[in-house]
Amino acid sequence: MVVLKKIRASTLMETLVATVLLVVIFMIASMILNNLFSNTIKGNTREMDTYLNELEYLYINNKLALPYTTDYKLWSITVNSHLEQNKPMIVFEAVDQKTKQTLKKERIAI
Repeated sequence: MVVLKKIRASTLMETLVATVLLVVIFMIASMILNNLFSNTIKGNTREMDTYLNELEYLYINNKLALPYTTDYKLWSITVNSHLEQNKPMIVFEAVDQKTKQTLKKERIAI
C-alpha cells in the first residue's frame, strides 16, 4: 500500500495575490502595446509621401500650375515657389489638419 504524504499547498490568500499580480502585469503590457500601435498608425505618412512624390512628378513634367493648393483626405497640401539664396525653389508642403503634423519637400525649380 502507498503511503500518502502531505503536500504543502499554498493558501487562498497567496493564490489571490499571485492572480492579482498577473492581471496587473497583463494590463500594463496591453496598455504599452496599445500605445505603441496607436503611435505607429498616427505617425504613418507613407501615403502622403507618395502623394507628394506624385505632385513632384507632375511639376517636373509641367502638368502642375503654381501656386497649387488642395486637400487630400485630412491633409492640406500647398505647392509654392520662392527664392532661397538667389535660387528658385519649389516647396511641397502637407499639413495634417487633425494632428498639425507637417511634411515638407524642397527642390530646385526647373
